[in-house]
Amino acid sequence: MSELAVQTTDVTRIYGNESVPVYALRGVSLTVDVGEFVSIVGPSGSGKSTLLHVIGGLERPTEGEIIVGNTVLGSCTDSELTDVRLYKMGFVFQAYNLIPVLSAVENVEFILQLQGVGKKERREHAQEALRAFGLEDLFDRRPSEMSGGQQQRVAIARAVVSKPDVLLADEPSANLDSETTKEFCEYLQHANEERGVTILTATHDPLVMGFTKRQIRLVDGQIAA
Repeated sequence: MSELAVQTTDVTRIYGNESVPVYALRGVSLTVDVGEFVSIVGPSGSGKSTLLHVIGGLERPTEGEIIVGNTVLGSCTDSELTDVRLYKMGFVFQAYNLIPVLSAVENVEFILQLQGVGKKERREHAQEALRAFGLEDLFDRRPSEMSGGQQQRVAIARAVVSKPDVLLADEPSANLDSETTKEFCEYLQHANEERGVTILTATHDPLVMGFTKRQIRLVDGQIAA
């Protein structure tokens, strides 16, 4: 029997107020095995990003249960949820979210610094992660000195450097051309196959879907297929 990385049960997320509720998710139940590479697909407004946000503990669901590994997110305090995100999760956003004043290697080692890893060790791990994504020539460059594709690869290196259990990528190809998207997906595939990272990506890009091993289709906040 496969080990589960993520499980959601009847997850609902409502915005707005009681008189005008806006349902982003409606009773979503799914399971993702350890080591899977899964895409959450569907049209804009279908709830893809919201689903990733609640799985990643960035938002709390209105109803339902989410389990990441052996951790029930609904039972966590805000502080415990922060630790789950720091030690168990990796995030790649379409805006990259790199720190402008830090170099590539400093951006990647920032997560390790938050985890309390010593300076020498975190620098070695950060450089190793950047080399794995073909960025050994960019150690000292700041984000403004990199192309969009290079920034995206630095963002992946930062997301996987601490060897998270689960990597969440929200519309990662939104700002990339097709060739850079292909390269990016190959790096995600590398993280999945070589590092054993479980990956969930929200996308409507067929090129990204083609790299994933399973697709979960959302329509109007519900699983359609």
